[in-house]
Amino acid sequence: MRIDVHAHLWSERYLELLAQAGKAGTGVAKVPAADVGEEALTARLKLMDSAGVDRQVLSVTPQSPHLADEHAAVAAARFANDFYAEVVERWPDRFSAFAALPLPHVDAALAELTRALDELGMVGVAITTDVLGRTAADPLFEPLFAELDRRNAVLFIHPAGSGIGSPMINDFDLTWLIGAPIEDTVDVVHLIRAGVPTRYPNMKIVNAHLGGALPMLLQRLDNKYQRDLGELTELPSTTARRMWYDTVSHNYPPALRGAAESLGVDRLVLGTDFPYLDGDYYRDAVTHIQNSGLAAEASEKILDHTLRTLLGL
Repeated sequence: MRIDVHAHLWSERYLELLAQAGKAGTGVAKVPAADVGEEALTARLKLMDSAGVDRQVLSVTPQSPHLADEHAAVAAARFANDFYAEVVERWPDRFSAFAALPLPHVDAALAELTRALDELGMVGVAITTDVLGRTAADPLFEPLFAELDRRNAVLFIHPAGSGIGSPMINDFDLTWLIGAPIEDTVDVVHLIRAGVPTRYPNMKIVNAHLGGALPMLLQRLDNKYQRDLGELTELPSTTARRMWYDTVSHNYPPALRGAAESLGVDRLVLGTDFPYLDGDYYRDAVTHIQNSGLAAEASEKILDHTLRTLLGL
């Protein structure tokens, strides 16, 4: 089974709920191919077939219901999860979904996690690298990590589109061009620094975009961590290899090969970033793995095996 872990789908009503609650930037989600109409979903399934993708795991990130108002956050999260449950019920062989959580409200998020996984049948949860200015590794979220660890569940982490709060990124329209992989990089290092993957070994963390620049930085982290992060109990590279990373690199084989060498082929899972990579770009998100120069066995593991095991499908 070939599963795409990084695919988005929103409804107009859901985006309206976020906008009404004051969430900025929902316009980035308004891509025609992300529509929920019959014609759009039929076209999506045909594209998946043409790329040899059996199933997409849907997530609302970066348009997550991470809102200061708890009532609004809960309402948006429940709406999103109910909508996804309807899509999955209609096409059970083609779609799965990650639950949206009403963070930073941890008790409410735990309640929604339980509903989404136990009642709606979702395969994990998805959050963003930045939750109202808090890193995904913030101690506030430890109860969430503990519950996911208890369940052996998947936590998918996607950039928030915050540009890590940097004017050097956001004021120059670089928020998604380079800001997103920088968010990935910073967040993964936060997770490593906090020891989250080590302390919660049964929680299966999947980071987006090959972990940003992480594959290029692993040796630097190992060489310098004792000076700057002396509290770590293991090499940063060891902690990094306790997590997984999707293959979204805009189909750049050198990046994929570098990540495979740095992190290990068994740490990589297929992701496409649909609908932002659509048409031929979507198909190439699969074929570039096969044509990257990796051994056939390695490509097969990335495309067909590792993610299925993680998700229990």
